[in-house]
Amino acid sequence: MTSPLTRSTASSPTVTEGTSLHSYDAGLLIVRVALGLTVAAHGAQKLFGWFGGGGIEGTAQFFTMSGYPSGETMAAIAGLSETLGGLGLALGLLTPLAGAAVLGTMINALAVKWGGGFFAPQGVEYEVLLIAGAAGLALTGPGRIAADRFLPGLRAHRLVHGVAAVVLAVVLAGLVLLIRN
Repeated sequence: MTSPLTRSTASSPTVTEGTSLHSYDAGLLIVRVALGLTVAAHGAQKLFGWFGGGGIEGTAQFFTMSGYPSGETMAAIAGLSETLGGLGLALGLLTPLAGAAVLGTMINALAVKWGGGFFAPQGVEYEVLLIAGAAGLALTGPGRIAADRFLPGLRAHRLVHGVAAVVLAVVLAGLVLLIRN
């Protein structure tokens, strides 16, 4: 029988018997990589037309048709947010900001698709799942198997970083939605 793993400081919770920090890190790694690469691929569709995407031109037409001004600019912003945010999540690099980039973009995607029910293909289940994953990763941090571990200010994830990132994403997404017709 293994001894319980206990660790408690003012800034971290106690880990109880049967729980391993390595299991948290492995779980966060899997979620980060799956969510991050999926979102990055969607960004590549928008930016480069890869994976059957419309590229900037086709995506710009969609944004214009959806009521956003400056379709090309919005397509580039969405594509960069998804690509860079997704890669950041996958690598665990600047995780709170990467989560915010994905969260803000997905809030807008949710607003565009709203009204088609919950389930795919017209529904919003996919967007809701990406929103929850991005917000969750921004709040929890990337775990110890991440590039953030090599950045002095981000070695130890702090909840305040995640909360600030989520608030930033919601505010910026709201501002973008305000300019939508």
